[in-house]
Amino acid sequence: MSEQDVLDILRQFLWAAVWMGAPLIITALVIGVFIGLFQALTSIQEATLTFAPKLLALLFVFWLSSGHAARMLVGLFNNVAIPVIAGGG
Repeated sequence: MSEQDVLDILRQFLWAAVWMGAPLIITALVIGVFIGLFQALTSIQEATLTFAPKLLALLFVFWLSSGHAARMLVGLFNNVAIPVIAGGG
C-alpha cells in the first residue's frame, strides 16, 4: 500500500466524518443564533435558556440522521476498510 493510498483512505474517512457531523453542527449553529437573538431582544440572560433547547434539538437531529450515518459508515467499511484489511485494497 502506497502513501497515496493511505492518504486517499484517510480523505474518504474524513469526508464521511464531515457529512455525519454536519447536521448536528448546523443545527447547533441555527438554534444558537435564534436563542442569542431572543436573548438580545428580551434582555434575558439565563444560561439554561441556551442549553436546554439546543440539547433537545441536537437529540432530535441526531435521532433523524443516525440511520444515514450508520449506512454511510457501513458502506465505507465494506468498500474501503475491509478490502484493505483483507489485502485486496
